[in-house]
Amino acid sequence: MSKETEHKEVGAVTGIYHELEHWNVNTGGQTIHAKRMPGFFRTLKNYTQSLWLLFFLVPYLRWNGKQAILFDITHNQFHFFNLTVLPQDIWMLSLLLLLLAMTLFAVTSVASRVWCGFFCFQTAWTDWFTWLEDKIEGAPHARHKLDAAPWNLEKIGKKTLKHFIWMAIALLTGISFSIWFVDAYVYWNNLVHLRLPLVGWVTLIAFFLGTYILAGLMREQVCMWMCPYARIQGVMTDAQTILPAYDYTRGEPRGKLRRSGEVLEQKGDCVDCFQCVQVCPTGVDIRDGQQLGCITCGLCLDACDSIMDKVGKPHGLIRYASLDELEGKHARKMYQHPRTWVYIGIILIAFGGIVYGLTNLGSVVLKVIPERQPLYVSMSDGSIQNKYNLRVLNKTDRDINVAVTAEGGVKGQVIVGAEKPLLAHHGRSTSFTIFVRAPGENIKKEVTPIEFRIQDIDDPLIGTEYKTKFNGPKR
Repeated sequence: MSKETEHKEVGAVTGIYHELEHWNVNTGGQTIHAKRMPGFFRTLKNYTQSLWLLFFLVPYLRWNGKQAILFDITHNQFHFFNLTVLPQDIWMLSLLLLLLAMTLFAVTSVASRVWCGFFCFQTAWTDWFTWLEDKIEGAPHARHKLDAAPWNLEKIGKKTLKHFIWMAIALLTGISFSIWFVDAYVYWNNLVHLRLPLVGWVTLIAFFLGTYILAGLMREQVCMWMCPYARIQGVMTDAQTILPAYDYTRGEPRGKLRRSGEVLEQKGDCVDCFQCVQVCPTGVDIRDGQQLGCITCGLCLDACDSIMDKVGKPHGLIRYASLDELEGKHARKMYQHPRTWVYIGIILIAFGGIVYGLTNLGSVVLKVIPERQPLYVSMSDGSIQNKYNLRVLNKTDRDINVAVTAEGGVKGQVIVGAEKPLLAHHGRSTSFTIFVRAPGENIKKEVTPIEFRIQDIDDPLIGTEYKTKFNGPKR
């Protein structure tokens, strides 16, 4: 290796070392008390996070006297209003997970971690907890002062009230999660009378502790060190992904801002007010470039724009932009990226499969399995008989009596074993053995198509059919 090459490599390593040395990473040594400022992205964040109220409210929605949406683990069923999905339809769940994953990847490739900033449950609960903290303990400077103060009645009172409310929300979160899988009113009755099963208590305690610790105590550290999404997002973004970014060319070198509003030593537009850092829920200084802790919430944009208004500068010193845009390079539109079309294609295929599955789900499913050994039996009167095993999957929430008929087949055929309606139990598959007997002289072919049909005798709209074969001797 030449001396020149060796010096270059040493210089590169030294440069990286100095960059990391001055990159302030939030390792949890000090609690982040983010400032709350009004603005467009704060309002947007409030609206998107309010969608999580559905998590608490939807399980109480009733439909035809039952819980409208219920993941009934005990009976291996998923109820969605009048629709019941059984384990046999698990392929639709796989498509749903694929659809959600591809949507997340597509959104990340276009706009980075907007899921984290506006929709993630960890972000939402942490934001609610810190809002309560702000109301009880005061603004960030007051909270820092209270944390550093010795224990007294005021501090004990505020801390106790805050943690009590946090625990109440954590408990309600655990209850709300549980009632997605158990009828809400039955669960509350069992909880009040302390009759929950062991798995119910374990689930409730786990979610109570998880919510209280992760959203109340660890907060932004979960996003920094525990969330796998923070690690894999790097492979889904590039220099043309739109994300919160500091316009270094416009902002540097930074000036100073007096309390009177007068800017000293102004060269760039940045007045080094640190408002962008103070509002960041993970304590990131966006001016140091893209960092692991940035959750793309846009709160730093609100803070910077408010300061630009005060100093008479245009908005956009910190804005949603791609790195190529900030460097003055040509930025392709996202629809020009091949990966975007790959994501869209997979999303459409998954969505189409789910729609097809739901529209062809049906209330009952019929499967007919002909006897293989022997294929047929010759009766003493010259007729030919085939044996079939009927499996009726009843997806409704009640037992039904179904009538069995057969179309096609051989002229003069009769069904033996289904003269009366057959009882199909709800939520599972019920098997029946029947026979089809036909006059031998009417059988013209070795294999004749036949279609079985079942129909609920109480509700003619519930029914389905299955095509199979009737076997006879060679002609």
